[in-house]
Amino acid sequence: MSKAYVFPGQGAQYSGMGKELYHANPVAKKWFDKANEILGFEITKTMFEGTDEELKQTKITQPAIFLDSVIQALTLSDFLPSMTAGHSLGEFSALVASGAMKFEDGLKLVSERALSMQAACEAKPSTMAAVLGLDDAVVEEICAGVRSGIVVPANYNCPGQLVISGEVDAVNEACEKLKAAGAKRALVLQVGGAFHSPLMLPAQERLAKAIDATEFQDPVCPVYQNVTAMPATDPAVIKDNLLKQLTAPVKWTQTVQQMAKDGAVEFIEVGPGKVLSGLVKKILG
Repeated sequence: MSKAYVFPGQGAQYSGMGKELYHANPVAKKWFDKANEILGFEITKTMFEGTDEELKQTKITQPAIFLDSVIQALTLSDFLPSMTAGHSLGEFSALVASGAMKFEDGLKLVSERALSMQAACEAKPSTMAAVLGLDDAVVEEICAGVRSGIVVPANYNCPGQLVISGEVDAVNEACEKLKAAGAKRALVLQVGGAFHSPLMLPAQERLAKAIDATEFQDPVCPVYQNVTAMPATDPAVIKDNLLKQLTAPVKWTQTVQQMAKDGAVEFIEVGPGKVLSGLVKKILG
């Protein structure tokens, strides 16, 4: 039986995440304490007791979800993946869990990614919107026709659910056109900026140095990456795809379909929430 382990991205956070694991498992406590030391502040305090508003800060959200996901995986007694994948930020968790990166290096990269993205968001007003009930091709065509600014497909979450990303005016224009084309919903999201779009190019340039300086190893199993929706085991390919991910769409629908095609019969979500479990069901029927 091929087990596919999947790891969530930004949006899965909640107050109290990781607290039970921290107090129940000495190994988990050791990893959480090490994370506080690496980051230079007590992220565990915000994870365990922080408000929703505090947890929404990109610089907190990303390392917090990464930590909850990876430490869960590291403390599972039966963690034997045939393949792994992660949604956006979750790809970093998938890489550490599969042995492609050390825990410490993964956390440092995630922290740098979060700070880079936060800076890019603050430099230019931008946003994202969830589009429900339209074929991907229709959403792509409408985004391509928007003239008021940059707007692109960002997250192919499941059939009939696609998130778009871009400049505020362009996203608003796209939403109006998508509703007119028959979308059940085209809802602007409360996010910090236009993730997985060309507006993340400054963050990509900043993150490139950190990724280049990080040592990657051969993973114990294939890692299916967002940019290609295909498996990768070559560290050089993994690093290249990981960098491109910031400005390219997350091909989650295509990733899950490919994993199933390659033999995955059981999908196990590791980390806060159950968002990906729901998407997998919708993708595979």
